[in-house]
Amino acid sequence: MKAQHYREMSPDEIESKLEELQRHLFDLRSQAVTEKLENSKAITNVRRDIARIKTILREDSKKLAAESAEKK
Repeated sequence: MKAQHYREMSPDEIESKLEELQRHLFDLRSQAVTEKLENSKAITNVRRDIARIKTILREDSKKLAAESAEKK
């Protein structure tokens, strides 16, 4: 998915999507070990989606920290 799509989600939705992708990555790695993985690029795509989500979560936390610092 595109990063913009994740930015439009609520924080709870993003967290649940992150958990879902992490479980999916585990399943893909298990398939890779047992040589049942059909698309090896799928692991890379899921890892990139996880990185996008973590980046967006970090950006949001920095924005919140900056806003709270301005209020003080």
